[in-house]
Amino acid sequence: MNKKILMAWVLVVVVGAGVGGWYAQRTTPHTHALVKMTDEHGKTYYTCPMHPQVRQDRPGNCPICGMKLVAREDRSASASASGGRQVLYWYDPMRPEVHFDAPGKSPFMDMELVPKYADEGGMDDSAGVVIRVDPRMAQNLGMRTAPVTTGSFWQRVDAVGRVAVDENRIAVIEARAPGWVERLDVRAVGDPVRAGQVVAGIYSPELLAAQEELALAQKLNDATLIEAAQTRLGLLNASTSGRPQRQVLIRAPQAGVVTELQARQGAQVAPGMPLMTLADLSTVWILVEVPEAQATWIAAGKPAEARLRSLPGRVFEGRVDYVYPLLDPQTRTLRARLTFDNADGVLKPGMYAEVTVFGGARREVILVPSEAVIRTGRRNVVIVAEGEGRYRPVNVTLGPERGDETVVLGGLKPGQQVVVSGQFLIDSEANLLGAYHRMVGHEDESPAVRTADQSAGSDRDIHAHHGTSGSTR
Repeated sequence: MNKKILMAWVLVVVVGAGVGGWYAQRTTPHTHALVKMTDEHGKTYYTCPMHPQVRQDRPGNCPICGMKLVAREDRSASASASGGRQVLYWYDPMRPEVHFDAPGKSPFMDMELVPKYADEGGMDDSAGVVIRVDPRMAQNLGMRTAPVTTGSFWQRVDAVGRVAVDENRIAVIEARAPGWVERLDVRAVGDPVRAGQVVAGIYSPELLAAQEELALAQKLNDATLIEAAQTRLGLLNASTSGRPQRQVLIRAPQAGVVTELQARQGAQVAPGMPLMTLADLSTVWILVEVPEAQATWIAAGKPAEARLRSLPGRVFEGRVDYVYPLLDPQTRTLRARLTFDNADGVLKPGMYAEVTVFGGARREVILVPSEAVIRTGRRNVVIVAEGEGRYRPVNVTLGPERGDETVVLGGLKPGQQVVVSGQFLIDSEANLLGAYHRMVGHEDESPAVRTADQSAGSDRDIHAHHGTSGSTR
């Protein structure tokens, strides 16, 4: 009996010791041992194993979960273990805009942070901002490059012009004395007229009286009266020889076509009243509107060509006759008139023609393909390929553009390679890294720079959310 009681007490003591140990373990707080992980080249900091974005320069507790921090090596201040490559920061591939100073798991996704190496992009002391793209990725994206060349840039203006009457070849036929139109050889607008052709006959009592006075003076052989009568007839545009005639014949002063007909047969006319208007179409004008940016390319005397859709294959050669001094404030264009020979009358007023004005050549200028230029509205950028997957955005000053070529006035040198396809992807990466902000300086307030600053501001908001420990950059 005593033996059984003794065994029971022993069992009770063992069970009690086990329960006590379990209880003691449950009530004892969890602690972390400070493990120093550094060497003579590194710098020690303290972080949380569960939240690697937390970083402090002294021991303490995690501001997120309350766990004790452990010591780690500052790998951003030393070379990484992989081939001596320097790590700038770590980032989550799904959130690359957020940077971390230590490796670990992403607070956004259950995945390891990826290091960003110094040689993958950043500041190059000799060339500015450099972006690195894997050659295989560049090939998959279809990125193409083209050389920066030098050559002659032919300044030419292509515009649509309208054929008009040469106003220097317009003649107006008027009546010099009151009377009536008794003869009219031109009946409609558009009728052709030869030089010296009789176009009208006017009965004017005043003209008839002046002719009779001349005849009387000649009969009396009075030189004074003869001179006075001839002067009067000359002022009235009447003949001063022969005997008096009832009708005064009016002849065309030049060849052309009738553009206006103000008199009809039998109508009464007054002194100074126009009878008709003639236009010589052997030479015509073509009026064009030149963009303001190309206005300096043209000047009087520059050669020009015109083409009509109704006459494919035929080219009319002319020249710039006059450049108007005023710019149209609404269309921002400058008006110019071009002179063309029209002996066969093919160019008719009112027609539209495709006109090219040649402004001459600019020699030994730097040329790039137009598709290589990224225009932001405030500046122009091209991506220069430097070899081995390295690309650098460069600000350029552009000159005139024609077709698929653009003149570069500054920023590039002949022989460089520029990206002509896929450059917008590199431009986006440059914006992510703040490339434009460093390239043009802090005073630049262009939209692209503000966008990069706004992204940086968003990063700072995210960093502030993760604590006061200065865990992110």
